[in-house]
Amino acid sequence: MRGRNRGRRQRRQEVEVPELNVTPFMNLMIVLVPVLLLSLVFTHTTVIELDFPSGENAGQQTQDLHLEVRILQDELVVADQRGVLKRLPKVAGQHDFIGLNQTMQAVKQRMPDKRNATILLEPDTDYQALVFTMDSIRAYETRLDGSLVVAELFPDLSLGDVPVSASIDLASGGGA
Repeated sequence: MRGRNRGRRQRRQEVEVPELNVTPFMNLMIVLVPVLLLSLVFTHTTVIELDFPSGENAGQQTQDLHLEVRILQDELVVADQRGVLKRLPKVAGQHDFIGLNQTMQAVKQRMPDKRNATILLEPDTDYQALVFTMDSIRAYETRLDGSLVVAELFPDLSLGDVPVSASIDLASGGGA
């Protein structure tokens, strides 16, 4: 019986615990941390402040011009409270964002002090169409004294849904 116990004790003592080699992990961290810190310098996040309609001032009428751009399935419509200013049908299956930008430049020339506009969306509007519309409404590139500058159009944007009655009016040709 003693012989059996002695053999077990010797086997337990012979088993060595391997050392954990953390050198490769430390090398990885030494390289990875500076690379991540350097990449933060080149990453820019742009935030656009948007105004959403509140229930408090929904019934109030304002005296200034209410400019809106409607993103519809087959066209973009620039309108104000007096009616439709311009319809921009799709070109080659895509919304005409260049035409929208040019239209907004013409509107800005008529109303240089106006800074706000509303974008009205249909429920199934593509997100990329919304982003391109926002970019087309907010600013445009122009040359000033030989250098390229970004000129402001309507930077204060609000978002909303296209009213069902307005969609029917636009489809029937009302307001044009």
